[in-house]
Amino acid sequence: MNMEPLELGEDKSLLLVDDDEAFLRRLAKAMEKRGFDVEMAGSVAAGKAISVARPPAYAVVDLRLEDGNGLDVVESLRARRPESRIVVLTGYGAIATAVAAVKIGATDYLSKPADANDVTNALLARQDELPPPPENPMSADRVRWEHIQRVYELCDRNVSETARRLSMHRRTLQRILAKRSPR
Repeated sequence: MNMEPLELGEDKSLLLVDDDEAFLRRLAKAMEKRGFDVEMAGSVAAGKAISVARPPAYAVVDLRLEDGNGLDVVESLRARRPESRIVVLTGYGAIATAVAAVKIGATDYLSKPADANDVTNALLARQDELPPPPENPMSADRVRWEHIQRVYELCDRNVSETARRLSMHRRTLQRILAKRSPR
């Protein structure tokens, strides 16, 4: 599917909100090379402050931040600048969260690891077209591992409760949790 991306336009302001400082700096550098005027925030509070003071034309917001939920930044930005294009990023991809993000006003939703090309394509995609599929999507093993990690976190890292909810033997779950994430 050959798709013409939208042009950046006159306002090239981009807000990046993520509490992973190394990832934030790498993405900021890559987005600046693509012509964006980048402003960074490492928390919900900082992201909301920037969205109120200087609402950007574009935003990339991590869903899970140390001080709260990135959807609060999306709501704040939508209230100040309804036409802004917002991509929600998360390492815990789930359909329910994707739906919530889009209902609140996100333009698109990407699972980590997403690179600058994925982010740019999502930010600049026409609204009636889907962005192209990712160059290297997560493997089925990685998706399974991410799901298990998410449920484990939601169960406050309680192995027995997580195993019960996943209908899995506790020892099997412990072995999976002890291994490194698949690629």
